[in-house]
Amino acid sequence: MSDFSNGLNEDQIQLQKWVHDFADKVVRPAAHEWDEREETPWPIIEEAATIGLYSLDFIASMFGDPTGISVPLVMEEMAWGDAGIGLAIFGTTLGVAGIFGNGTPEQIAEWVPQCFGTPEKIAVAAFCVSEADAGSDVSSMRTRAVYDEATDEWVLNGTKTWITNGGIADIHVVVASVEPDLKGRGQASFILPPGTKGLSQGQKFKKMGIRASHTAEVILEDVRVPGRMLLGGKDKLDARLARAREGLTGERSQAALSTFETTRPAVGAQAVGIARAAYEYSLDYAKERKQFGRAIIENQAIAFKLAQMRMYTDAARLLVWNASWRGASGKGFEAAEGSQSKLFAGETAVRVTDDAIQILGGAGYIRDHPVERWHRDAKIFTIFEGTSEIQQLVIARAISGLHIN
Repeated sequence: MSDFSNGLNEDQIQLQKWVHDFADKVVRPAAHEWDEREETPWPIIEEAATIGLYSLDFIASMFGDPTGISVPLVMEEMAWGDAGIGLAIFGTTLGVAGIFGNGTPEQIAEWVPQCFGTPEKIAVAAFCVSEADAGSDVSSMRTRAVYDEATDEWVLNGTKTWITNGGIADIHVVVASVEPDLKGRGQASFILPPGTKGLSQGQKFKKMGIRASHTAEVILEDVRVPGRMLLGGKDKLDARLARAREGLTGERSQAALSTFETTRPAVGAQAVGIARAAYEYSLDYAKERKQFGRAIIENQAIAFKLAQMRMYTDAARLLVWNASWRGASGKGFEAAEGSQSKLFAGETAVRVTDDAIQILGGAGYIRDHPVERWHRDAKIFTIFEGTSEIQQLVIARAISGLHIN
């Protein structure tokens, strides 16, 4: 088990610099354009693939870091460049995490490479969980998967919503209810490969922020997939369902929640990147902007606000790094540290970007400066992968040992 440290080793320092250079020279200059277009930035994803940033090898090495710090390093730098483009590039990792978290070694080996494709032919993946009436309440999921024993196929019907890469993905990982009476414990995950009949894109959403990332409905109409597309296999599912029917409480593997538990610190790192971008921009602006004969940073009202922006950003990063380390090192979570990191970082991003607009004044409210975009981007981090309220519920349950509603 790796010890926790705030110091970066040489490999991590080089990794941070490499990703920062890409974010600085490629991502940030294109951010305004793709935010306005509200389209997937395929040329930038292709450029990321060309240099190896968007690839299975890179993701594997990033997640394979025993300290856990490489993941938040990369996510922070990319979101510092632009959160929407960063999510367009790394949104595939949600689907990959769903396969890793629930699949057999054979399924992982077969399908994870197909989530990325090649630099010559890019592929992306989607993780389909949320529904119109089952966002935070994943246990109320209505999408059904019914096993057809005669053909050894699963038949899926339902509509998923707010799905990153939904409908445009080559690989869709779909969480569906197999036994609705068992709520979250009666769910399973399925791989829907390219060209799956009955899968279509519904409404594409026009969003407040992260607009370079594609978000849409995924409609499933009598979708049939072979039995081998059930992640983990039917024997494992049958055993899990049997334990759930007997009321055994030891079974904690929910297909959706197990994936989110592993990704929340990475989401928190993206929020830290936005907050850092806003803080740095505001600091530079406050040093250069003069009123009444002096730089506005010489006023306590501005200087103290910047001091708090830096403090909250650094504190959020420490929570993210701690949670990432605990997850990667096997230390485990004692007080829902993953949820703590995502909650605090998301709230910090909203606070810091709001302060940035206030420091810039009227200039911060117009699109000539990026702080208004960062503020729009920040808000989603208090909503997706569990709202701030859900994170507090998870933390409260962890520290109390009680099932608080």
